Amino acid sequence: MGFLSKLFGNSSIKETKAMSNVKLAVIYYSMGGTNYQLAKWAEEGAKEAGAEVKVVKVPELAPQSAIEGNPVWKAHVEATKDVPEVKLDDLEWADAIIFSVPTRFGNMPSQMKQFLDTTGGLWFNGKLVNKVVSAMTSAQNPHGGQEATILSLYTTMYHWGAIVAAPGYTDPVTFGAGGNPYGTSVTVGQDGKMIEDVQAAVKHQAKRTVTVAEWVKKGNQ
Repeated sequence: MGFLSKLFGNSSIKETKAMSNVKLAVIYYSMGGTNYQLAKWAEEGAKEAGAEVKVVKVPELAPQSAIEGNPVWKAHVEATKDVPEVKLDDLEWADAIIFSVPTRFGNMPSQMKQFLDTTGGLWFNGKLVNKVVSAMTSAQNPHGGQEATILSLYTTMYHWGAIVAAPGYTDPVTFGAGGNPYGTSVTVGQDGKMIEDVQAAVKHQAKRTVTVAEWVKKGNQ
């Protein structure tokens, strides 16, 4: 058995089985559309695994004048105007949560941080314990804070008592997407297009998150 076979085993086979009764919230923030696309691929992967999925965005904090002054940003806001904004009820509803955000100096955007800062009541009442969580991100270069951004999200999740389902190296698609074991990350060129092909990695990460959530649900029954 080769190294890759030992490393990956049959994980990808197991995760293609249809899951049942797992509710996944995909929560994202996006200016130019990259993380919205990652969120949609995560939705596809999770639905293929049999999960019930909500894709929701965090509220925008930037002034309208800033959005109006950036044609790409303005076009994306208009294109996704019908995507619902996340509510605290979505966190309580979900068995699993996938976050997708761009990096901001190696950290999450203020829009996502502001939303997470409103979850204190749920945390205090134990409503976020054992939620299965995972995260994805993007940056304009491979070392622009991608890993640090995902880890910054996970720091909050540890305080929640959530269970982090990072992709690790559980499937060869991770290497094709750049090899980030903490969560799928993608480099976005100056033209706004993704450089790495990460669709398969995102879908694998979503299926893995749903799989772990099913294990947790079964364990609590």
